[in-house]
Amino acid sequence: MDVDESGGIFPGYELKLNSYDIGVDIELNDAIQRLRFEHPEVKTVIMTSAKWNMFCAGANIRMLGGAAHGHKVNFCKFTNETRNGIEDASAFSGQRYLCALNGTAAGGGYELALACDYLILIDDSNAAVSLPEVPLLAVLPGTGGLTRVTDKRMVRRDHADIFCTLEEGIRGQRAVDWRLVDEAVPGSRFADRVETRAQEMAATSDRPAAAPGIHLNPLQRRITASEMHYASLNVTIDRTKANATLTLHGPVQAAPADIEAAIALGDGWWLLRICRELDNALLHLRFNEPGIGTLILKTAGDVEIVGAHDDFLNRHADHWLLREIRLYWKRTLKRLDLTSRTIFAFVEPGSCFAGVLAELLFAADRTYMLEGQFADAEYPAPPATILMTDSSFGPCPMSNGISRLETRFLGEPHSYQQARTLIGQPLDARQAEAAGLVTVVMDDLDWPDEIRMLLEERASFSPDALTGMEANLRFAGPETMETKIFGRLTAWQNWIFQRPNAVGDQGALKLYGTGSKPEYDKTRV
Repeated sequence: MDVDESGGIFPGYELKLNSYDIGVDIELNDAIQRLRFEHPEVKTVIMTSAKWNMFCAGANIRMLGGAAHGHKVNFCKFTNETRNGIEDASAFSGQRYLCALNGTAAGGGYELALACDYLILIDDSNAAVSLPEVPLLAVLPGTGGLTRVTDKRMVRRDHADIFCTLEEGIRGQRAVDWRLVDEAVPGSRFADRVETRAQEMAATSDRPAAAPGIHLNPLQRRITASEMHYASLNVTIDRTKANATLTLHGPVQAAPADIEAAIALGDGWWLLRICRELDNALLHLRFNEPGIGTLILKTAGDVEIVGAHDDFLNRHADHWLLREIRLYWKRTLKRLDLTSRTIFAFVEPGSCFAGVLAELLFAADRTYMLEGQFADAEYPAPPATILMTDSSFGPCPMSNGISRLETRFLGEPHSYQQARTLIGQPLDARQAEAAGLVTVVMDDLDWPDEIRMLLEERASFSPDALTGMEANLRFAGPETMETKIFGRLTAWQNWIFQRPNAVGDQGALKLYGTGSKPEYDKTRV
């Protein structure tokens, strides 16, 4: 990590001491993706700093003080997703992460370290780890620090309480004793110990030593005032009605004949390309279109061809590249789950909700399916069907650790088991309704008016209330470290970031570095 001080994404701050903003995290996310896809030979990733005595000072405080509230919240969310991507690579890709803390890691810098499997801290009487947000800034560590300290590092509650209220942090052997790091090593042995531990971690990986990676080329994307066009995805934005329609187009070509054919397609293989496009579009909408409250998901293509591509992916999921593609779909679908927008899915004639695309239906807050065809269509498309594959039964879990169908049918385990028997069968509207896979089935007479009223009603509600309602309803079932981070921590961070004690004229975040002490309203609310 060697952040350019003048590289801030908007004016008004310098990225000193390896502090970061959204621009740095975009680069980190890109690097993580490329290591997974372009470098199968890499088995251990060493996270360290090019600035001796400073690993990372965390999120830039001037940036946080000057950024709009919505940007801060989305920044924290994206940063959390990036950290989760590191942990996903460690857990499922055989690409382990070792953090070589060759200097102090403060706030978000320590949170970055916490995402790694193993932490080695240089023991030089200077380097420390800290989460100083409470005493310094009157906010919380915004990218999972509190949760990872208690749930991942298993730090005792009383020790964690001290740690999170010490501005200067904790050094050396005490950091090891409290499980804040795994080792503290003197500077004279630091580099050798990092190399030895990296080799030990690499020995546990199943990633191929000699396989060629595939290059992730720039996406083909054209943006106009109200549309985004990708190779296999079109996004139409209606700001008047506060919604955006995402139409994912299925492949025209047949599924690859074998692994070699899939590798030869590189990042041009439909299943990887459309995943990258959906991921990009969701982030664009999240950051650049905050007034869009409803996402409408549609597909267009041949159900059977999509199903064949998905079947190929599942049959060869033990191959490193296809494993990465399936894991990328898992992460992208999670990003959809976590996007603070109403999600409706419309299954219309000519749709191709099959395989991983069928997961979009179960990610939606409601799914509407047309029975039959539109009578007035100039070129009638085939009646809509849904095709489920193994992709809906485990490979792409939500943040709660279970599939979207398991979450859907928490109170109906028999419905979940029944759905498994329908794998590979194209289901028409009535069959999908009977299986509980869609919310409402309508004919073409009711469709236009019902859909219009649905969208108008949704747009009339409070966006704040909808965000809270949707997030509560989507993540039923087990609690995990991820659901705690997104459901609890970011919700509290969202609230605390708006409190005068943090962002008021006399708040800690505004006065940091001025020499003036913040003035707090002492009322506990």
